[in-house]
Amino acid sequence: MRQLSPEDIEALSVGAWILGTGGGGSPYHALLNLRRFYNDGVRINLIDPDELHDDDAVAVVSVMGAPLVFQERLVDSRLIARAVSAMEEHLGRKFRAVMPVEIGGGNGMQSLLAAVHLKIPVVDADAMGRAYPEAQMTSFAVGNLAPYPLTSIDPRGNEAIVGKTPSWKWMERVSRKLCTEFGSIVATCKAPRTGAEVKKWAIPRTTSKAINLGRAVVEANRQHADPIAAILKAESGKLLFSGKVVEVERRTTEGFLRGRTVIEGLGGNHGSQIRIDFQNEWIVVWRDGQAVVSTPDLICVLDSESGEAIGTETIRYGQRTTVIALPAAPVFLSPRGLDHVGPRAFGYDIDFKSVFCS
Repeated sequence: MRQLSPEDIEALSVGAWILGTGGGGSPYHALLNLRRFYNDGVRINLIDPDELHDDDAVAVVSVMGAPLVFQERLVDSRLIARAVSAMEEHLGRKFRAVMPVEIGGGNGMQSLLAAVHLKIPVVDADAMGRAYPEAQMTSFAVGNLAPYPLTSIDPRGNEAIVGKTPSWKWMERVSRKLCTEFGSIVATCKAPRTGAEVKKWAIPRTTSKAINLGRAVVEANRQHADPIAAILKAESGKLLFSGKVVEVERRTTEGFLRGRTVIEGLGGNHGSQIRIDFQNEWIVVWRDGQAVVSTPDLICVLDSESGEAIGTETIRYGQRTTVIALPAAPVFLSPRGLDHVGPRAFGYDIDFKSVFCS
């Protein structure tokens, strides 16, 4: 177990936003909350998955909804802690630790806010290695672990418990309906996991990974070096495209932010365009009518100067962007993993071919 420093928190916000692949909500508001707690002397402990006992109970948390709504309505940090407490009341037992369902975006930091209020450590792991929009798009679902129960808390004080569902997709349908009715933003505690389940099926050490990635960007900018080159080196990534945003189309529907953006090439890409489709996160990159990269490879749209991530809710006309790909967690490259998070899971009738296998 190690204590996270103020510098770790700052780096985590940068790295988690990159790993968010456009979604997961901006980490900025969570960072402001954590800065306030750290200024007051609070410190958060990060526990390695291997330090968990097999019978430890671990809370898995997130803020669920459409990223655009996250910008318009702030979530009190106590809501995420309340989602955990409500689950404890439902189960009749306390949690040993808390972890994020996804390291990507603001959700990569929500577990830290819960930990502050609950006074328990954060597990250095998640269930996505990035951000995904739906409940069944997790390593726990690939492992066929139980999808229930779930607690859902909204900013008005509504509280709901989903006691049982027959499948992960039904959990997505039911919890998404609650989320939509609650205004497309809720704090949730997902199905609780044991220490043994976390050690077998979670994606390990992703909080540390996000911190290291953020540090690489911060250090590159401090030295006036190329932050995007630092990201590619840190994560063995691939450069895909550089250009200017010339079109953005988005809409919030059924609790998701959906749409597409078109980027016109600059420099070596002059005269060409790419289109990126998104559902909260960047899903498929198209060039000349062909899919050139798709989920589960991580598609990251970055500011060409700072190397900081650009979200699907914040991308706008005129931005100079660089698009890169990062490798997916191995669990999602299996046939069962692709069933959950491959392009067909998002309605695209295309085969997945990783850019890291070409």
